[in-house]
Amino acid sequence: MTDLIGIGIKDIIDIVLVATLLFYIYKLMKESRSANLFMGLLVFVISWLLVSQVFEMRLLGGIFDKLINVGSLALIVLFQEEIRSFFASIGQQRKSVFVNWFRRAKEEDKVHRSDIMPIVMACMSMGKQKVGALIVIERDVHLNDIVATGENVDAVVSQRLIENIFFKNSPLHDGAMVISKKRIKAAGCILPVSHDNDIPKALGLRHRAGLGISQTSDCIAIIVSEETGGISIAQNGQFHLRLSAEELESRLSDAFENK
Repeated sequence: MTDLIGIGIKDIIDIVLVATLLFYIYKLMKESRSANLFMGLLVFVISWLLVSQVFEMRLLGGIFDKLINVGSLALIVLFQEEIRSFFASIGQQRKSVFVNWFRRAKEEDKVHRSDIMPIVMACMSMGKQKVGALIVIERDVHLNDIVATGENVDAVVSQRLIENIFFKNSPLHDGAMVISKKRIKAAGCILPVSHDNDIPKALGLRHRAGLGISQTSDCIAIIVSEETGGISIAQNGQFHLRLSAEELESRLSDAFENK
């Protein structure tokens, strides 16, 4: 019973621990927007194991071995921030680490209609006055690196505060606002600009920045055009242009219900 078809209890525990570790690393990479890099690395490691251990290809296996040896140092450089976050998260946990890994989102973190409406009303008001705005709403992928580029706000989301931040004479109106967990985390943030050649030329830098952040994370970027007053959303690397208040509310609600 302890050794069923060549697999013992120790082997099962080993597999479960490795799977748990890989899951946590993937979750950490996803939050830091490095999930694609992690998946590419995982495919490379699996290929190396197949070539070296299963098929025993000496020449190709030797090349992979050299790449693995050199790549270890490269990985430390590439993932230095993630590695630091990994050990920091372990050291700072007061509860069991394994419990926190699989902890479900708390009820108070869920986004409701009352949380969305101040954003919708502020965008409609700014659209009528042709006040340009760029609002990024964080979802599962953390935007801590984006927040760090702006000014810390950490305030409750309200229509008046959003409009004041994007007021034309405000020092923060040119940057992006980041909303996370129902709070305005920062304003005046710098976003990566998309270089997609398919973007209509009529759309300006705000739209390119909104599309850029939506291509590297699962966030929702709301853009209010300063030229036309039109309201658009960038999500999953795609634009949804000229939205009405009802359409904006509906898309935001759907995005957080399907989170």
